[in-house]
Amino acid sequence: MSSANKRKESVSLWEMRKVETIEEFYKRKFNWVPENLHNGIGHFNVFRLDPYVGVNAKPVPYARRDFFKISLTVGSGKVHFADKIYEVKKQAMTFSNPQIPYKWEHTDNIASGFFCIFTQEFFHQFGNLNQYSVYQPEGNRLFELTDEQRKYVETVFQKMFEEIKSDYEHKYDVLRTQVLELIHFALKMQSTAKVEKQPVNASQRISNLFLELLERQFPIDENHKEIQLRSASDFAAQLNVHVNHLNRAVKETTDKTTSQIVAERILQESKILLKHSPWNVSEIAFALGFTETTHFNNFFKKHVQLSPLKFRNI
Repeated sequence: MSSANKRKESVSLWEMRKVETIEEFYKRKFNWVPENLHNGIGHFNVFRLDPYVGVNAKPVPYARRDFFKISLTVGSGKVHFADKIYEVKKQAMTFSNPQIPYKWEHTDNIASGFFCIFTQEFFHQFGNLNQYSVYQPEGNRLFELTDEQRKYVETVFQKMFEEIKSDYEHKYDVLRTQVLELIHFALKMQSTAKVEKQPVNASQRISNLFLELLERQFPIDENHKEIQLRSASDFAAQLNVHVNHLNRAVKETTDKTTSQIVAERILQESKILLKHSPWNVSEIAFALGFTETTHFNNFFKKHVQLSPLKFRNI
């Protein structure tokens, strides 16, 4: 292989494994970042596609994002979701989540549309988004729309714009119901036909199953008080694969270790529990699989540079 091809291949692999944070998204798309982006209650925003498609279209990099997204696109194009490629012929609604990398092609053919973005924390205590097939590894994520269906989805997005600009005290509760309205509207539709389905890489399949198992354990609440799978060995046993096989697959597809991904998800949930639950630190530590509160304290301080109590009282 020539050096140029090697460089091209390494760039492709780097793009495939990259995770774009919500801060990076705002900087790339708008060259600004909202204040209080990490406010402990989650983030939501809604936008029109018109300024970023057609003659103003910019490449959408192939990457995972650390937030959820629902889009309505009017026009033709192609979207890559991990191992699948979908073709939009006229207009469609698409769903993306933090586990699945994606990119759009031919955005210059898209005339208009809308999209909203939101974090997992935005739905904390309001349901688990991963229970819906549009956000599951093997679920349908693109839905072709008729003109009538497009008008309905446009109406929901228009309501989002009106609501987010309002002074209503509970407007984010309304916005959550509007997001769920779009999800349930898609779930009631027939799944779209795919122009092409790429074979699923074995490592990608194992990694997807691992991520799904991990996410099923959250959120921690009164009805789901503790996680059961915490170590790489726990997940490997559940998936009926050798732990070394799991670790290789996860590293290959995410560029992170299994333990690192588990730790990041536990840290995310610990922040939510410290800010929003009435549980004390010992109860939170137990719920997240720590046998000793001191172990949890050390874990949290290592990653946040604050003790759990100090973080809670900020």
